[in-house]
Amino acid sequence: MRAVMMTAVGGPDVLQVAEVPEPEIAGDHDVLVRLRAAGINPVDYKLRAQGIISGSLPAVLGWDGAGIVAAAGSSVSRFRPGDEVYFCDGGFGPTPGTYQDAKVIDERYLARKPARLSFAEAAAAPLVTITAWEALHGRARVSRGQFVLVQAGAGGVGHMSVQIARLAGARVATTVSQGPKQDLATSLGAELCIDYRRADVQAETAAWTGNRGADVVHDTVGGNTFLSCFQLVRPYGDLVSNVESSWSPEAVTVMQQHNLRVSFTWMPAPSVYGWPDQRERQRAILEQAAGHFEAGDLRVHVGATFPLERAADAHRALEAGQVIGKVVLTMG
Repeated sequence: MRAVMMTAVGGPDVLQVAEVPEPEIAGDHDVLVRLRAAGINPVDYKLRAQGIISGSLPAVLGWDGAGIVAAAGSSVSRFRPGDEVYFCDGGFGPTPGTYQDAKVIDERYLARKPARLSFAEAAAAPLVTITAWEALHGRARVSRGQFVLVQAGAGGVGHMSVQIARLAGARVATTVSQGPKQDLATSLGAELCIDYRRADVQAETAAWTGNRGADVVHDTVGGNTFLSCFQLVRPYGDLVSNVESSWSPEAVTVMQQHNLRVSFTWMPAPSVYGWPDQRERQRAILEQAAGHFEAGDLRVHVGATFPLERAADAHRALEAGQVIGKVVLTMG
């Protein structure tokens, strides 16, 4: 079968298509999935450029996948050949990722693909859906009537966060540039779009909330954007980020003065550090989200698709910020 191998640490050209043996079922609960699509996330190109956490090269990148069950181990009870599934698994060596034609995965980490979604859409959904869900429900405890500000609401995680906050009954604002990104965020339920390039985000947020500040701010950007978020949250409010960032002394002071609850969530941790119970919890998130995808309450925006053999071009497009929403590899 074909697999996109990361042959070295470096630019997109280190991604090379190779013929490799098809994986085989080894455990009684293993499932062989023939992949139809694989999502690409910023974590992928960061790993490519900076190196992988464990394992050795060459390695297969990719966390998101969607496809059809081809075979199942003797004790598999939840799936059978022909079932359509989606999942989040792999991404860091030594566990192979999803940039390949087939993958073996434990049935505990598979969810049924929402029938309403194409394979490309389903492959784009898992990592960003779980990340936004964990941030808003698991950390910020979002609830009806709250003011929620999402930083970068047209990005992969951001556009899911806008929708998940809205589904919880919150009022949602987001920072986006004018044009197509603003149009997307508005269509997903954002009642206020703040052009961070031209407007004063703090002043706009204050006016929107009646000078209270947002109940919840979800930072999906990190860096200076994360630091600016401290001034946007009301006293006793929540700031949650999924991007590791350094703190400034000023941010610490604001957190203490306003009694802020500051949280962090890194969705890959259960896979990287081997927490099977938490991986099953993440699968349950995909199962719950599937109902919303089926009902049309959630949707995932695929901005571009590339065939598997053009994985390097897909990385270039995402890394350069040329795509709104998600980038997906298709296997044909």
